[in-house]
Amino acid sequence: MTDSLTPNDQPSESASDSDNAAIVTRRRALMMGAVTASAVISIKPALAQTAGSVLNCEIPVPGNHAAGGYIGADGKIVSPDTPGAFPPAGRNFTGEEVKRAMNGRSLPGTSYDQSKAYVNYIRRLQSGQSGFTCYASLQMPR
Repeated sequence: MTDSLTPNDQPSESASDSDNAAIVTRRRALMMGAVTASAVISIKPALAQTAGSVLNCEIPVPGNHAAGGYIGADGKIVSPDTPGAFPPAGRNFTGEEVKRAMNGRSLPGTSYDQSKAYVNYIRRLQSGQSGFTCYASLQMPR
């Protein structure tokens, strides 16, 4: 009796290689899915936290660079004896309050004209001034 096998009696090497390749491909896909899911789970809270911190940041009016100055209607720092100028705000404004004021509402505890002057001041903030980073963050699209 001889051991003669026909091609159909024994699986070919190419069939087992393709099965192994399919298993490896499935494993890689599953691993990539797991990595992607964990990235989404860790990034989403970070983005939510960033959005929350932007709305909770504070903008002083006026900032430390202009302490004691009054705010003119155009948002410029002026001397206290300037007609139509507003005194410094009694507190810092949060990013959320400023964002609402930039969309037409008044800053809390201010008159319409005073709020408008304060918002003009905030819009004039430049890098290095107190509150600039908060204001710049409000301008970023989400």
